[in-house]
Amino acid sequence: MSEENREHEPDFVDKALHSFDHVLDVVHDRVLRPLLIAGRTVAFGFILILMALVLVSALIIGLVRLFNVYLFAGREWLTYAVVGVISLIAGLVIWRRRRPVKLRK
Repeated sequence: MSEENREHEPDFVDKALHSFDHVLDVVHDRVLRPLLIAGRTVAFGFILILMALVLVSALIIGLVRLFNVYLFAGREWLTYAVVGVISLIAGLVIWRRRRPVKLRK
């Protein structure tokens, strides 16, 4: 063999490292990436649920205070009745929009 051919032929170490790199890329693309995406989805879902819970709680507290001070001063039971009716209507609307689970065999 001439010196020119030896320089252009990849040696055993280069082939082995290239194969190892390819295997790692395949494992990353098929196993690790879906796990990372699922983990991010779960984490961001928890964050959004907690933010919504805090927002709804703050709105209900603000609504109760607004009703107690400006609308029904001295009659707290009426405030609780109005907030209860609003909650009941919201629950009925959400219940009406639900989709039933397909029956399982």
